Amino acid sequence: MNYELLRARPLPGWYGRRPNKFLNNRSRKFLSYYRPYGRLFAADMACAFVVSATTLLIPLCVSYITRNVLAEQSPDTLRQIVGMGVVMMALIAIHTVSNMFVAYQGHMMGAMMERDMRQELFDHYQKLSFAFYDEQKVGQLMTRLTNDSFDLAELFHHGPEDIVISLLNFVGAFAILFVINAKLALLVFLFLPIMAVYAYHFNKKMKTALRRSHDRIGDINAQVEDSLAGIRVVQSFSNEAVEKGKFGRENGRFLDSRRDSYRSETYFYEGLVAFTQLMTVAVVVFGGISIVHAALDLPDLITFLLCVGILIEPIRRYGNFTRLYQEGLAGFARFMEVLEVAPDIEDTAEAVELTQVQGNVSFRDVSFRYKDGHGYVFKNLSLDIKAGEYVALVGSSGIGKTTLCSLIPRFYDVREGAVLLDGRDIREIQLASLRRNIGIVQQDVYLFAGTVAENIRYGKPEASADEIVAAAKQANAHDFIMALPDGYDTDIGQRGVKLSGGQKQRLSIARVFLKDPPILIFDEATSALDNESERAIRDSLEKLSNNRTTLVIAHRLSTVRNAQRIAVLTDNGITEQGTHEELMALGGAYANLYNMQLSI
Repeated sequence: MNYELLRARPLPGWYGRRPNKFLNNRSRKFLSYYRPYGRLFAADMACAFVVSATTLLIPLCVSYITRNVLAEQSPDTLRQIVGMGVVMMALIAIHTVSNMFVAYQGHMMGAMMERDMRQELFDHYQKLSFAFYDEQKVGQLMTRLTNDSFDLAELFHHGPEDIVISLLNFVGAFAILFVINAKLALLVFLFLPIMAVYAYHFNKKMKTALRRSHDRIGDINAQVEDSLAGIRVVQSFSNEAVEKGKFGRENGRFLDSRRDSYRSETYFYEGLVAFTQLMTVAVVVFGGISIVHAALDLPDLITFLLCVGILIEPIRRYGNFTRLYQEGLAGFARFMEVLEVAPDIEDTAEAVELTQVQGNVSFRDVSFRYKDGHGYVFKNLSLDIKAGEYVALVGSSGIGKTTLCSLIPRFYDVREGAVLLDGRDIREIQLASLRRNIGIVQQDVYLFAGTVAENIRYGKPEASADEIVAAAKQANAHDFIMALPDGYDTDIGQRGVKLSGGQKQRLSIARVFLKDPPILIFDEATSALDNESERAIRDSLEKLSNNRTTLVIAHRLSTVRNAQRIAVLTDNGITEQGTHEELMALGGAYANLYNMQLSI
């Protein structure tokens, strides 16, 4: 999977230049969101039909009064006028109720479809692997989830409605015009080809500008997310001006894209308005001439002008539909670009669920690289870890220790070779089942916005309050939690900003205690802490690792001297294995690393 295609810019070769089958697939996907709301959609279209019909009937009622009632004075003329007025009021009432249904229920239908699309995209985000997120900006992904889906909601609702009302009004009004005066109707018709060419030209420009605008707002979101997530780093370096400059550049690019978009929209809409006004003027002038030559009478001219007014409304609706279509199409293209990325790590049809896990982990001639064309992180690497064994993985920075451990829960898949769990290739195990049996404690702890209890419960969503407290006690976290203002109900802020590094780490360990997995991975879990916190956490980790298969990535080698086995990872794979004493006596890579740290 080439994730380079999914950067923040429009995807080259994807947008607007696919075979018909591809476009048809997208069209079917677009229409599929109407399926759950078929009845509501049918009711919405029926009301749109009624709106169009009542719009056409009102000019005919006016024509009846001016031509039949007023032209032929009779004793019941007043009664006929009042009766026709009641009919028109009834039509207006029906028109209003139908319009209200279309406006409210139609919008709700669009909002529900937007919700469904947003949920589907978010669910898809959860399936994509680390390889995808390594290449993405969070702000861009958020824009596809929010702004783009909102534009689609407007298209889902107004698109069919505008098409139905515009088509019926246009055909109906033209039919009436031809009945009244065919020559004058042809004069109106002559404007349409010119308007169509004009609309097509600026429609293309608007499409390009709107797509660019969608990308630019994604860039803004990405920049904001980056700056605000790193606000402590920004302020510690007094680099507020730098961030303002970066945001200002993205903001300026967005303004440029909106300028192009507004220019195209202005030419499009105002040009169509000018044509419709010219159409009205032409009808008045040539209609007046026809009256002078007795080819048309005044009641027919009045009805003609009313129908021209109706004819103008579909043209305006077409303009509105064009804007919604272009915005929605741009949003849908961006939406589908991510949705069409197949997860590169997923279950096979034969994948099994784990029942009893002993914890034997084996790497068999494993080779891995992040992307095609990039160098291998390691090649033909083999390592066996027995059930219940405590193994430390050491090596210089950037050698691939974290990457190797990430292969066990299948955050990435091996390129060659295999990783085995209890003798079974992990690619033959259901992904959720595999990951449920692995606990990971990382150096860079991530806590979610919410309370202490909610973050610990993340390890076992159905856990009771007593289980949460027990896990916190095992992680040496209970005492500091009870000292917080609201204990376990204390809100810890975004990413746990209200807690110290040691406190956050202990919560993450409590989370793993609650999960109670048979396999543990500690990724330099204590390297960034002070000595007191490190001791408390090391005690917690020792309790947690008891009778579990444990793989520890160590930066400070003094912390893993008591490991049952130490494996040394170098550019040539696992080159040394043994206890601390055995490796020091060997005088190889481990001894050099240890002595180098000791001398600092």
